[in-house]
Amino acid sequence: MRAHSSAIDDSSIAVGPSADACAGTETGVGTGTGTGTNSAAATGRESHRGGLALAGLGVFAFSLTFPATAWGLESFGPWSLVALRTLLGAVIAGAALLLGRVAPPDRRHWAGLVVVAAGVVIGFPLLTTLALRTSTTSHAAVVVGLLPLTTAVLSSLRTGARPSRAFWIAALAGAAVVIVFTVQQSGGELSGGDLYLFGALLICAAGYTEGGRLARVVPGWQVAAWSLVLCLPLAVVGTALALPAEPVRLTAHGVIGLVWVAAGSAFLGLYVWYRGMAEIGVPRASQLQLAQPLLTLLWSFLLLGETVPAAAPVAAIAVLLCIAATQRTERDRRTR
Repeated sequence: MRAHSSAIDDSSIAVGPSADACAGTETGVGTGTGTGTNSAAATGRESHRGGLALAGLGVFAFSLTFPATAWGLESFGPWSLVALRTLLGAVIAGAALLLGRVAPPDRRHWAGLVVVAAGVVIGFPLLTTLALRTSTTSHAAVVVGLLPLTTAVLSSLRTGARPSRAFWIAALAGAAVVIVFTVQQSGGELSGGDLYLFGALLICAAGYTEGGRLARVVPGWQVAAWSLVLCLPLAVVGTALALPAEPVRLTAHGVIGLVWVAAGSAFLGLYVWYRGMAEIGVPRASQLQLAQPLLTLLWSFLLLGETVPAAAPVAAIAVLLCIAATQRTERDRRTR
């Protein structure tokens, strides 16, 4: 699935507006006296800030996924919850596409959408839901804290993007903080649910990488919407099979959890996330997710009553410093 077979050249992962701004700086586009250069640079900075804000909103939405899933498991079995989540998300996405009278994407884009659907819509929710049967949300969130580094690595391999050495140092440092925190909290042993979580890391990172590429040529919300719609037949079959086989005990928490993972995580979260990645690139956006485990720890404490480890604030500060470093190194490299 290279070059135009996935509809996107490898270079499409580059930051569009920022790249244009840099091009304007080098060629003196504009009045020839620097006005055009300054305008292009300002446009690039504004686009960068907007991309960061959108990706940050995506991280915020995703940080609520595990607590919402834990709530959903109060009412539904794991297979029923994933099937219903996908079904409702696909219905919402399909309605949005119909209301917007959006034409189907070009045939060359469908292969990439299948990767997004398999990794982000089906695989990640299913594996993490199965993991949460035996793992706490706080533990699962910290393990999934390796997702930013996994996404950056896969993006580099898939697209040929080459972040700076300083970026990789900061990214590895952030991942190291997450790993140390995980091992310290688990007493040096991995839980049975960690195998599900590590599998979820790989397939979700693949989906994020392909979704970020697609969002350069297809609006981000359409990437999220079409990937959900692709899963509708599976969701219908899965719901029909799972609901009779698993007990259903409707509670307020269960219904709220289901609605959030379907509308908030599966649709709205992916919408702003892919738009943000299209603006600032997959590697840079992925590193914002270093903050996601720590946000989830906060929600686990506030919503589920789980104990927040004493080391969490220290880990939070360290991770935020790593995020700042990854963003600054890549920004500086692109403006040289």
